[in-house]
Parts: sequence; C-alpha cells; structure tokens
Amino acid sequence: MGFLEQRHTSGGRVPTKAAYRYYVDNIISSGAITEYEMMKLDEALSINASDPERLLASASELLSEVTGCAAFFSTLKDPYDCIQGIELIPAGNNKVMLVMLSLGGKIKSSVCNVGCPIDDEFKSLFYKVTKEHFIGMPLSEIDLSFIQSTAPLFGAAIFDMLPILSSLCSLCQEAANGSLSISGETKLLSQSDLGNSVYNLLALLAQKDKLEMLLSQFARAKTGSVLMLGDENPVYELRNTAMAIQKFKYNNKQTATLGIIGSLRIDYKSILPRVDYIMKTVNNYLSRGGINYE
Repeated sequence: MGFLEQRHTSGGRVPTKAAYRYYVDNIISSGAITEYEMMKLDEALSINASDPERLLASASELLSEVTGCAAFFSTLKDPYDCIQGIELIPAGNNKVMLVMLSLGGKIKSSVCNVGCPIDDEFKSLFYKVTKEHFIGMPLSEIDLSFIQSTAPLFGAAIFDMLPILSSLCSLCQEAANGSLSISGETKLLSQSDLGNSVYNLLALLAQKDKLEMLLSQFARAKTGSVLMLGDENPVYELRNTAMAIQKFKYNNKQTATLGIIGSLRIDYKSILPRVDYIMKTVNNYLSRGGINYE
C-alpha cells in the first residue's frame, strides 16, 4: 500500500512519507493544551500585540521554543505602503529619536546626532516640510534623490536636518522591503532522523533565497494555512521535513507568513495543537488592527 519501506537490506520497516500524511489526516487525535499553557502563550504574545512585525517575531521565537523545531516569519514587500506619520523625540545632548509609522503598520525608529538644539523652531520646520512632502509618499520612493529634491525647502537648516533626513530615508527603505527571520535553526541538529540532510537544510536556511521565494509564492496564493510533508515541499532541501505555514493579511493589505520546519517524525499530536493555538492567537491580536484573515 506504500505506507512502509525498508531502507536497508538488514533494516526493519519504517513509515514512508505517504504514511505520515495518512496519519496526520486520518489517525491523529488532537492533543490537549492546558489552560495554564494557554495563559502563558497569551502572555508571551501580548507583549508586542500592537506592533505586527514584533508580534510575528515573538511568535516565531515562541513556536521554536514550544515545538523544538526551526521557526520563521516573513513579510511580503508592498510597493504601495506609504508614510503615515513621522515623529521627532528629543533625547538630550543634541540627539533625537526619529520614529516613522507606515500605513501598513510598520514602525521603524533610529537615534540621530544633530549639530544644533532640537528646539520648537527646528521641529516646526521639520514637521511643516514632512507634512507637505513626505506624508502619504510610498516608502519605496523615499530615496536620496527625493531627499535632495526637498533640501531647498529647509533653507539654511538643511545641514542640521541632513542626519535626520538620511536616517528617514534608511528607515523607509528598510520598511519597504520584505523580510525573513528564522529562529531555532540549530534545534534541527537534535532531530537525528534528518540524517546528513540536515546540513543541506541548514545551508538553505542560512542563504534564505529559496525559502524566501517559496514563502512569497505561498503568500500570494489564496490558501491560508498548509502542512507540507516530505515530497509535498517544492524545495528539494525540505523534502525530508514537515513544514507548517500560516498566511496573514493585515492593515493596508500587508501580507505575512509564520511557520515551523521540523523532521517528518515530530510529535504531531503534541506540536500541531500548539502551533494552531499560537497562529490563532496571533491572528486575534492582528485582527484588532483591522486585519483580514485567510
């Protein structure tokens, strides 16, 4: 029936990849999560509930911790995301914190050294120019050439403004690009059934290119969640693994993915309910910001 195989002449029979799929779909019974564990998971995720990227990052670390697998989150590049707000917060000693908020809910900040006091006149000029020329601009269009085109608007204050404007440019470029972050890669080394394929898997996670492409394709598909086992994974290095992915859409049509990668012999009964609970909790927090869940 194709559910068992003998890998070596003197070896016993072991489940095939088809057997794991049959087990997950037809045999496995859901493992219970205690109320105490739910409370601890909620508590860990609530810390960054108001910031989508930090929420996804903490969820990725939590997934790795509770499953013993590698975990990841990615955000998809959005060419239409715009600047929603910019704030200057004086930090003393001619330092100022620059905070940029995008329409898609991305929050980026940096500390700049400025060669003059950050007084009301300085801030008034900055806010006047940014309100008229920066707010509402796509993040991808805020580059050095755009900064140069606005320089005359600052007059003699441009030399003091340059560190802030350069930092704003960097923050916008950072927010405009998609990202991929991986947690707990080394935990795969303890999953002995991966064998020598673990080294190719770690190389894949280190280089990120193939995984980014896979997640980008998944994020653009209509499917909200999927568990890919063995050869169901389109990437060669993942064909001895179990990979669970969840897709989220939030704020101004922002798209993100969250998931785990482990061996085919992970404890599905224990791991899948915890993965599902974390995914649902992340979605609940994101939904409070007007997120649509697929």
